[in-house]
Parts: sequence; C-alpha cells; structure tokens
Amino acid sequence: MRNHKPVGRRKFLKSTAVAIGADLFWQAGIGALPDNPQSEPQTRKGRQTLSLDGEWEIDDSVSPDQIPTVYRHRVPVPGLAHLAVPAFPDVDQFQSRENVANLTEDGESPGSTWDLLGEDGVGISKQERNYFWYRKQFRVPNRREVVLLKVNKAQFGTAVWLNGTKIGEHLGCFTAAVFDVSNAIQWDGENRLVVRVGAHPGVLPKGAPAGTDFEKRKWTPGIYDSVSIMLSDNPVIETVQVAPRLHPSEILVQVKVKNYGLKSTTFDLSYHVSPWKSQAEVASSGQLRQELKPGEAKTLTQTIPIPGAKLWTPETPFLYTLKTSTRGDSSEVRFGMREFRFDTATKRAYLNGKPYFLRGSNITLHRFFEDPKSGSLPWDEKWVRKLLIEIPKQMHWNSFRFCIGPVPDRWLDIADEAGLLIQNEFFVWTGQSEWYSRYKGRRYDAEEMIRQYGEWMRDNWNHPSVAIWDANNETLDDIFADKIIPAVRSLDLSNRSWEDSYNGPEGSNDPVEDHPYLFFFDRTFTAEKLETMPGLSHNTVTPTAHAMIVNEYDTAFLNRDGSFTEIGKRYFDRFFEPDSTVEEKFELQAYLIGGLTEFWRAYRNYAGVLYFVYLTCSYPGTYTSDNFRNVETLQLEPRFKNYVSEAFKPLGVYINFWHPTVEAGSKRRFCVMMINDEYQEAKGNLALSLEGEDGKEVLRRELPFSIPGLGQQTYKFDIEIPDALAKFLLKATASHTGATSAKPTISRRKLSIVAKSS
Repeated sequence: MRNHKPVGRRKFLKSTAVAIGADLFWQAGIGALPDNPQSEPQTRKGRQTLSLDGEWEIDDSVSPDQIPTVYRHRVPVPGLAHLAVPAFPDVDQFQSRENVANLTEDGESPGSTWDLLGEDGVGISKQERNYFWYRKQFRVPNRREVVLLKVNKAQFGTAVWLNGTKIGEHLGCFTAAVFDVSNAIQWDGENRLVVRVGAHPGVLPKGAPAGTDFEKRKWTPGIYDSVSIMLSDNPVIETVQVAPRLHPSEILVQVKVKNYGLKSTTFDLSYHVSPWKSQAEVASSGQLRQELKPGEAKTLTQTIPIPGAKLWTPETPFLYTLKTSTRGDSSEVRFGMREFRFDTATKRAYLNGKPYFLRGSNITLHRFFEDPKSGSLPWDEKWVRKLLIEIPKQMHWNSFRFCIGPVPDRWLDIADEAGLLIQNEFFVWTGQSEWYSRYKGRRYDAEEMIRQYGEWMRDNWNHPSVAIWDANNETLDDIFADKIIPAVRSLDLSNRSWEDSYNGPEGSNDPVEDHPYLFFFDRTFTAEKLETMPGLSHNTVTPTAHAMIVNEYDTAFLNRDGSFTEIGKRYFDRFFEPDSTVEEKFELQAYLIGGLTEFWRAYRNYAGVLYFVYLTCSYPGTYTSDNFRNVETLQLEPRFKNYVSEAFKPLGVYINFWHPTVEAGSKRRFCVMMINDEYQEAKGNLALSLEGEDGKEVLRRELPFSIPGLGQQTYKFDIEIPDALAKFLLKATASHTGATSAKPTISRRKLSIVAKSS
C-alpha cells in the first residue's frame, strides 16, 4: 500500500458530548437491564441501563460524511477494528511522527519521509480509508424523559448519528463520551445507532491528543470499551465523586445534577452506603431538597459519616457502594476507604497514614493491542482476572503503572477488587523539548488537553486502585506543570498526587519517576559497578529531594521466542555469547532482572520499584517485549518467574556482589542487604552458601537476622574461598522463624573460582 496523507481531512467540531460521571454501569446487578428489556416493569423508577455491547456491523470510508449504505463486516464491541469479520486490509497501518523520528535517529528512515508528514501531520497513513462506521439496532424498554448514550472509550475521535440525526462529536480517545439522544430516540420500534471513529490518528485536528509513542508501530482504531443507553427522568445525576476521609471516618460526596426538562423541578437528593455485595446499610443522609430551573445544573457537596469504616488496602481490598437517587434518576458507584499520598520530607509513599512500599510492574495495553496474539483477550474476563489478580499475587506485586494508554473501565474495576495501586498514566510520550524543533513536533492545544484531562479524572476518580495521576511518560514540556495540572488538580477531591515524569514535581509532595537504564545509556557499564553504587541512578533526569519511583530499569529485552527485540539487539547483545541458546538467553535475562530488582529495592532510595514491562507486544521489529512464553494462556517464562518473584518478596534479600570470578583460597567479605516491607518484625535465619553445578553445597555460613517493620539491615559474612576451580552459585537464603506459611527469600549470584594469581 502506498504512503499518503490522510484523505478528506477536516477539523472536528468541538465536543458536543454531555459531561457525565464514571458510574459503574458495567456491573451486573447495578442498574443493568436483563437480556429482554421488555420484561421490565413499566413503573420502574431510577435509572435504567441498556448495554449495547456485543456484535455490531462495521464498514469504512474515506470521507467523514459518507455514511455506508451497506455494512459488509461484523465486529465485537468492546473490541477493535482488526477483529472485524471478514477482515479489513491494512488496519492498524499508521506510522506516527514519533516513530519516524526514532527510525531517523537510528538511520532506518529516509529523509523524504518527513516530506510526507508535512508541517502539521501527526503521522503517515498507510491505508485507503480515514474512518470506520459502526452500526447497531436496539429497542428501549419504555418511555422516559431523558435518554443518554455513553461510549466509554473509542479511538480516534467519536461521532454519533441516531435514526439519521447527527447527535454530536467527541475528540477524546481515552475518555467517555456521553450524548443526549432524547430528541432522536424512537420509543416504538427499532433505533438505528451509527458511531463513526477515525481509522488512524491523522484524522484528528492539530492539538488533540491521540497518543504519542516513539516505539509503537501500529495504531488500532475501534470502540474499545463498553457502550450503553441510560434512561431516566429529571433531574439527571451527571457525575458522582466520592472522596474518603479517614479522620474522621467519613466520605465527601459531590454530585452534579441537571434538569434536562422545560419546566422547573423540585426533588429530594438522598444517599445510602452499604458494603459491596451486601444490602446492609451502614450510612445514609437525610433527604436534601433542591430545585432546578429548566436546563439548570447544580453541583452539590455533602459529608456522610461512616462509623468504624473498614479500610481498603492491597492486602484487604474492602469495597463499599454509594447509592444516590433523585426523584427520577439513580446512580451506584463503588469506592474504598483509603488515602494514598507521598511525603517529600521522608521520601515515602503513605497508605492510610502509614509508610507503604510499592512493588510491581507496567502494563502498556495500547502496545498489546498491536500484538498478533492480542485478539479479544483484553475483554476476556477470565484472562484479565488472571492477569491482574492471580499472577501479581504470585509475583508479590501490589502496584502497576498503566503506561502510555488507558485500559477499559472493567480493568480498573478488577484492580479495585484485586487490591492494586495504579499509577494511571495519560497517553503522552513526547521526549525532550528540543524534539519539537528538531522533528517539527506539534504542540498540544492547552484548552483541549485540560478538557480531556478533566474527563479522564472524572472517569477514574472513584476507583480506590487509582492512586497516582500520571500526566505523561518521559516528557520535557512545560505545558503540563504550567497549565494542565494546575487547571485540573482541584477537580479531584481526594487530592491524589501527580507525577509529571521528567518535568519534575508540580506539587510540594508530588513524586518523581526515575528510569535508570544503566546498561542502556552506558555501553561500558558492568554489573560490578553496582557494588559501589548507593542504589541511586546517575542517569536521573530530574535531580530531586522528592519521593521517587523507579518504574523502568534495565531489561535485556527478548521476544517471547527468545529472539532479540530492537532495543535488545542494539544495547544488550554484549551480555550474550553469539552462540547462546534460547534457554541460555532467558536464563541470563531473568538473572539480570532479578538482581537489578533486588538492587533498586535494597537501599530504600525509592518509594516504589516497578519493573518494565509485564504486558506489551512481541513480534519481529518491536522495541520491547514482555516475559510471557504464551500470552494467550498467560504462562510466564519460568526463569523470569523464578528470579523476579524472589526479588519482589516483601522480605527482600540482596547479595551486594557481582564479580564474575573469585580467586581460590582468597578471603572475601560478602555483604547481604535485607529489607522488610511489612509492618511487623521479621526474624529468622540467614544462610550464605556456595553450591556447585550439581546443587551440592561446598560451603555454608549462618547468622540470625532481625529486621524491624519497614526496616533494613546489612549482614556480613567473612569467608575463605575453597580451593575448587569450577562454576558455583552463591546463594543467600533468609528463612522466617516460626512463620510456617512464609517461604524463604533467596538471592543468587553466579561466579567462578579461578586459580590464585601469582
């Protein structure tokens, strides 16, 4: 397919979508209708929600106004256009400006590529279409005063027609669009809904975010989150925000209500709180009498005491439900009683008033979308639950960064239930500021960015799992600290911390991320240098006194089949012998990641350590990869699971030794550093052993250990190296005393004993 600029490109209208809250419409039993909505009682009060998820018709076009007359394909919603049957040619084929820049620096992309981009272009489309059109027919159960259509997330840009009437457009690719379709609905018979999305980012106007990623090679359009119809009577509950307050035990509730009618209305607003999956009410509010004029909206705030509330933590993710109702509408949202913040003075994260260390990884879902194996997996409940609950528990992870691209709402719902703390990142990665002048990069439109960041917060602010707002990834651009974050920060009544990547902290207690790729940036760097480093990176872009999170560090990136990724073969090939087998490469990769994880945790310089990357794409030409051998069954590479699960245990052990050889008969002091992420003291026995390749010990020393809650300690072993010239495994094993359920934590270093030099 030839390269060409987007055909028929035009400016989108400003969003005419209605701002609506992040109600949990997805959840079974919460405002959902049965499969046959006609069986619902006609006298039903409160909100009725009709899911439009399932099979839709789909077709494509070049023109933004050429609505198809025939739909020749079928596609699942939620899902992506590359799941259509029969398949469309060249779906995903788009080269972003950032990727062109990356390839140009690597000497892979010809200079003429820039001519195809033009001054304002965000990339180069390599497909003969600009738009996809989705069509769905539905019936409504009964007549109500207000009907709203909610498209949770779609890219790139959303426009809606109902029964031949254009309703409006929404620019956001990562936020919910809600449209008032009351005047276009047909109460008797079928309703014909048409949703248009851009086939690639190039159809969006200059300044509107569609995602920026230097390493992403495919850009997949589609409606990738749920779609629903909401029916109610006036006044309508548009948004609900719940902000927990632990001292005293209460919640601050802010509700926006609107009268869509032509007459004034008086109503009583009420709240009821109960544990999730329980009807036992634990708190409520008296009825608050309000009046709304025609078209008027009000934002109402009220405090509701919750005596003896159970706190939400990763270890005990207890959830509550808040039911809000007016005369004609109702809403249910889940929340957790938890507070999460950072403190600059101590450089620590605090969960519910106590220091808390983050251990985890990264998920780049929008890169996984381009993986040939991704298919419908991101919308498979069983698969997502294994990804977010079962495996993280095995790996001892309590947190993730959802990196450069949002997830469907259901993922955050599951994260709430799993007890995960999420660093929620908006899809921006534009590199350093001089990139704009070097590569004609476009600046974002501040007004549009503020609007979309506000929508993004609105969609996510009730999730207890969302612990950090992450404005961008590896970006130097003053627009975020100067304009965007200050404009939207106050919208969040929970006052979550903001992380602004390489721009530095915007708030006095905001954290800073660090990406210490030691081996990547310094081709002469060797593991032995780690022995003299104090657990801090010399590559930190933004020196700071604030709390820091290391959420990316060196990985000798290998594809799932053991071949090198683009970064792996350029920067980490020196670690491997030219004739290394696939199994040997996986072993060395896992050994390195495990040891580096121990290193970054051991010195307590970081409030959190998050490995990059747990889920991403893997195919020839990709830059990074995850560590699954089979991503469809979520089978981790066993050596990675072995080394890295040990490195992330709450009781951490790190042998501060990386030399590949020691001399026979020499005397060596080995330092073993230990940390305790739990609040109770850890006591037991620490053993340092030397094992031969047959697994037999040739040396063993033991010491008792005692680490206070959240503490650290270093133990020293003075050892005379045996006179045995061979390869050995140096192993430190920390076994708990009296903790029958706690398995030992193991740190390992590979070394060879060589003859003593004369």
